[in-house]
Amino acid sequence: MENNQTTVTDFILLGFLVSPKMHQILFGLFFLLYTFTLLGNGAILGLICLDSRLHTPMYFFLSQLAIVDISYASNTVPEMLVNLLDPAKPISFAGCIMQTYFFLVFALIECLLLVMMSYDRYVAICHPLRYSIIMSWGVCIALAVTSWACGSLLALVHVLLLLRLPFCGPREINHFFCEILSVLKLACADIWLNKLVIFVACVFILVGPLCLVLISYTRILGAILKIQSGEGRKKAFSTCSSHLCVVGLFFGSAIITYMAPNSRNSEEQQKILFLFYSFFNPTLNPLIYSLRNAEVKGALRRLLRSERQG
Repeated sequence: MENNQTTVTDFILLGFLVSPKMHQILFGLFFLLYTFTLLGNGAILGLICLDSRLHTPMYFFLSQLAIVDISYASNTVPEMLVNLLDPAKPISFAGCIMQTYFFLVFALIECLLLVMMSYDRYVAICHPLRYSIIMSWGVCIALAVTSWACGSLLALVHVLLLLRLPFCGPREINHFFCEILSVLKLACADIWLNKLVIFVACVFILVGPLCLVLISYTRILGAILKIQSGEGRKKAFSTCSSHLCVVGLFFGSAIITYMAPNSRNSEEQQKILFLFYSFFNPTLNPLIYSLRNAEVKGALRRLLRSERQG
């Protein structure tokens, strides 16, 4: 029995079940998106660090989101790009488990950060006179540390429950990375406890935070409707709607995947949903939250002007 539990030493990621020519096309597309993700989020981090005017709670949370997005994409995309070029190359058991762990860590942290960012905007718009008191630097740092700690600990629980299972074959994971539900399908034991813990965690980490985000933006929209200026109201609505689109894509795809794992969605459709995590959200976040922002544009212009003068 002990031997059966240790027979699997590596896994094969099947990736996308398409033709070799399509593999090359996907490699080029995904490499381009990954590059944009690194450049966009890296630019945001650099601007926030270099410009003292961006040293505010809002941009502090944006810098945390940028770090998570870079880490998030870097955990899954390089392995996927290698897999597109060499589909037969295995990933070690330890490497697969680590990839699962870090994917869960960064996904959970992003959920919590999106809640904190929506709360920050709610306080700034609905309680502007008390903003500096409520969102002090001590509070911001405590919220960020809590996000990282909760994400890391909850991911560790999932991975420890995964490691207690025996894996005695097969070794083909029908995914482009070691996603936890896909890995669980290869276990040679009952996985009801793992699925139960995943579902319960989703209620607290997905449904709960999504409700809090929606409540915050509902309050924000209520405050926006009281704005007298038509131009100001239009600009605020545009910002809120774009933020809600990103939140909807992130939470919506996660809820469909993890809270309805036995749905009629095929495994190929599930892979497409996960592309939102690995590519589209990390790529869109800098554009939606930062690069459209007048303060960020101003910081970029000041940086370019100082470089020319230097």
